[in-house]
Amino acid sequence: MSNANVKKVKSSDTELKDKLVSIQRVTKVTKGGRTFTFSAIVVVGNEKGVVGYGLGKAKEVTEAITKGIDDAKKNLIKVPVHKGTVPHSQHGKYSGSYVFLKPASHGTGVIAGGAMRAVLESAGVTDVLAKSKGSSNPHNVVKATMDALTQMRDAATVAAQRGISLDKVFNG
Repeated sequence: MSNANVKKVKSSDTELKDKLVSIQRVTKVTKGGRTFTFSAIVVVGNEKGVVGYGLGKAKEVTEAITKGIDDAKKNLIKVPVHKGTVPHSQHGKYSGSYVFLKPASHGTGVIAGGAMRAVLESAGVTDVLAKSKGSSNPHNVVKATMDALTQMRDAATVAAQRGISLDKVFNG
């Protein structure tokens, strides 16, 4: 996900909404017995092109979710959303998870699975066709979706990188 055109965003936005993607009970076996902790992956976004994810671990569920939200606010990125959909088709990968995002016409809705849906809705994408391949582990699917979103470029960015006018991007 180290991409040159990724824009980090400050979490000063107060209208960030959080979505719990997954919560798991993790067991550690020690000499004194089993120790239970919880791991929560949370996605936050303002539904206007800013999205981030975070992982929280604690002995109680609410504490793990709170830590996940705090972590997500530190990892916010700006995503180009054009008329409610993604600007172009894009593949994303993380570990064994592969995702594919494709623009859709207005009224299609978010055609995506659980973990991908949470990320895309938090980013403000209202119409998209998405496919998840490989591992269905929620952690990896969220990270693969974020990888695909970080690689997205809008037409203005493409024109600036190529040093040409906006008309030439479409007609050239």
